[in-house]
This record gives sequence, C-alpha cells and structure tokens, in this order.
Amino acid sequence: MIQRQLKEVPFSRSDYDAFIFDMDGVLTRTARVHAAAWKALFDEYRERTAGTWKPFDPDEDYRRYVDGKPRYDGIRSFLASRGIEIPFGTPEDDREKETICGLGNRKNAFFREHLRKQGVETYGPAVDLVRKLRTAGFGTAVISASRNCERVLREAGLLDLFDVRVDGVVSEKIGLKGKPDPDIFLEAARRLGTDPGRSVVVEDALAGIEAGKKGRFGCVIAVDRTGHPESLRDAGADLVVADLSEIALAEKVLPSALESLGDIEEAVSGKETVVFLDYDGTLTPIVESPDLAVLSPDMRRKVKNLADVCTVGVISGRDLQDVRSMVGIDGIVYAGSHGFDIAGPGGRRTELQQGKDFLPALDEAEKQLREILRPVEGTLVERKKFSIAVHYRKVRQEEVPQVEDRVDRVLEQSSGLRKSFGKKVFELQPEIDWNKGKALFWVLDALDLDGPDVLPFYIGDDTTDEDAFTAIEDRGIGIVVMNRPRPTRARYALKDPDAVGRFLESLERVIRR
Repeated sequence: MIQRQLKEVPFSRSDYDAFIFDMDGVLTRTARVHAAAWKALFDEYRERTAGTWKPFDPDEDYRRYVDGKPRYDGIRSFLASRGIEIPFGTPEDDREKETICGLGNRKNAFFREHLRKQGVETYGPAVDLVRKLRTAGFGTAVISASRNCERVLREAGLLDLFDVRVDGVVSEKIGLKGKPDPDIFLEAARRLGTDPGRSVVVEDALAGIEAGKKGRFGCVIAVDRTGHPESLRDAGADLVVADLSEIALAEKVLPSALESLGDIEEAVSGKETVVFLDYDGTLTPIVESPDLAVLSPDMRRKVKNLADVCTVGVISGRDLQDVRSMVGIDGIVYAGSHGFDIAGPGGRRTELQQGKDFLPALDEAEKQLREILRPVEGTLVERKKFSIAVHYRKVRQEEVPQVEDRVDRVLEQSSGLRKSFGKKVFELQPEIDWNKGKALFWVLDALDLDGPDVLPFYIGDDTTDEDAFTAIEDRGIGIVVMNRPRPTRARYALKDPDAVGRFLESLERVIRR
C-alpha cells in the first residue's frame, strides 16, 4: 500500500525563528464574546436611532468589518457599510455619546460584562502548539487590537507563554496603525529580534491575514474557525488549517516523487491516471518576464508522450490561448486564468459565466493600474481575460510595499474583485468561489473521470496550486515543485522543472507496464 503522509504540516527552526499569534479567535474563544458584544451594541444603537438599516450579522459582518481591527476602526467600518457617518469624538467620550469613540467605549463595556459572566475559554491545540514551540526554541509573541489583552491572557493562564505582547495599549502608546496595516506584527517581530521573513503569523481574521502578507512574513497561517477557507486564502494566507493540531515541529521533509516511484506505481496499478500540470515554475523555470518562459522541446516531448498513455491537463494562471500556444500539444486539456477558461479534446469548452460579468471591472482596473504603476520602475502589468497580474520581480525590494499599496488603492475602487498572491506577483481576479482545485474537478466531471477508479495527479509550484493539492489530498497525489521546505498540502516533492521532466518520463513508463 502507498504510505500516506500525515496531514500535519511541519515547521522547523532551520526555516523560522518565531511565531506571532493573534489572541482573539486563535488562542482564546473570546472572538464569539466580541461578536456578541458587537451585536448587542449595534442592535441597541439601531433601536435607539429608529434605524431601518440591516442589523449586524455576528458571522458575516463580524468577519468583514470588525474582526481583528482596533475598536474604533471597527465601529467606523461597520457604520460605513450601512451608509452611516457620525463624529469621531475623543477616547474620553461617555459611552452614551453618539460618536465613534462613544460607541466604541460602550462596546467595551458590553465585552467586559460578557467576559465577567462567561470567563475565558482557550483553544487547547493552540495552547499546546505554543508550549511545543517554546520547548523547541522558537520565539513566541501575542498580538491583539484589544486593550483588554493582558487581562484576558491573565485570566486564561497564558500570560507567561509569550516573550512579547503587543496589544491595543501598546499600539496607542507608540502610534501603530491597525490591521490590515502590518504595524502590530512588525513591532512584535522587532521586539522578538527576528526578521519578518523568518517569522510565522497565525491569524483567523481577514484583516490580520492581509496584514501578515503586507508585512512580508515568512508564512501566514490562517485558522478557519467559521468554515470560510476560501476567503482566508483569498486574503493571502499561505496555509489554511481547521485546527492548530495540524501544525507539527518535527524535521519532516516531503519524500521525493522520483525516489518514491515504487509507492506511486502501486497507487497507479488498476487505476486510470489523470495528470494535471501547472506551467510556470513547473514545466518551465521561473523567469523575469512571462514571455521568456518557453517550453523546451525536450519537456514538450515528455508531456506529449505522457498524454499518449493517460489524460493530461495544464492548469495555468495564463490566458487560455497563451498557455495553449506555449505548450503546443493537441489532445490535452487546457485551463487558463486559474480555471476560469477551459478547453479540452472533442471541442469541449467552458468559460465560467460569472467571470464574464466582471470584465468591465477588470478593464477599468487594468487602466488604473497601468497609470498608477507607471512611475515604479520594474513593474509589469499583464492583462489576462479574467484577471490582471502585476509582476514585481524586477522592482527594487524597498519599493515592493509601494507597489502593493498602489494595487490595494485600485482594488478599493474596483467592485467585485479580489487580490491573490503568487511568486513575485499580485493578481486581481473576480471575487468568485473558483480556483484550480475546482477547475480540476470540473475537468474530471466533464471527461467522466470523477470516479473511484481514477487517480488524479497535480504537479505545481505556487501558492495558487495549494487549492488543487487540497482538493485531491484524500483521493489523488499532489506533487509540489520546490527547492526548500515550505508548508504544503502536497504528498511528494520535486526540486525543479528538470526533476518534473524526469518524473513525467518515469510515470509514462510506469503506466505503460
């Protein structure tokens, strides 16, 4: 039998120095206490003002407008969503005063009352992970937008588990911006004496994930407490877990797919094999400009030979016509724009209908991006039919935050678009629940290959490929292309495109037997 890898994702001291945890919703169950306090506040405010606006939803509105943000920012954000504008006031405002600060102070009173009645519950696996991290020599920090952070940690018995605490009190004192700005995480890393690139952020809030990504942290882990993994990935999470027990600290390295051909041959035996491939970074090396990623004749031959013995598909972020012309092999499946546009043998073709509705927004965003990024040397705006890629591989490192800031400014003005991340690229796409994993299963279904007798492979190198690895984790084989360990849902690894070529050749021989 093929040996399945544990679902635990390994982190080691050789790759990272520290972990920075958000408190509410990650370590403590106070997120639901906060949600209840927000609900009580806005329901009362709505009744007091005889408002007819839509009431506060403790799930959707909490995640979108207030979770992870400083209290006053959350007030302003939610009220703006209902078209309500009131004076900011001052932090000393009485909690009955109709100002941002007055409402914020009243919310804090609700929160403290809920906390007094219910106490503080913790997430056991999260606390266990912190203890293991400290034993293994990692630095640990806790951050929170709340001014009640110290009190909550003390009541939960967690205060001594962290080398550094950066909370709402500290943020106000030294003037840190709230999430989604990365200030609070960067300050925690500074106090730990670690580089952000060597640090891991653990969050559950969309604003916190965005902040971790903007701060260029080595890894951003999202804990999915509400059953919305897609939104967490879209916000920029490198890894989404349902529970922190999925994080392991052992020096566990994914086995090489080339060195595991015996196991793979056993898995293939008696099954119909389907192989899906990413393009850039998988079939070709990553290069400075997309037009330079030319498929070598040798790799084309290997892919074509494999397609003679099994179904082969290429799923790429490139436009459909672009990836078809770059690969140039008839009789295989092509999925462009991360699966928004799919074509296969026998004239099969589909464009995700919802994606077409966003073409005017993409047209306008493209125009704005070209204008706003023109002064930043090294940026490349690549328009695809269903997305816009902003490449910054040639941009000086110190100017990359400026590029992302300008992309974010355009995104704020673009209705229905979302930002995703790749290797040295920001991408704007329609805000639709669609990704490479869903595209993979669409292809299987369209070809009548979505059955127990089919073994799907997916080989890719980028964070966008994690959706496909996750989709086939329990029924197929994911292979990640990487030259150093990183969190992934893949089962095996290959070092580079040359190794991919050797594996495809070996897999062809295995299938022919």
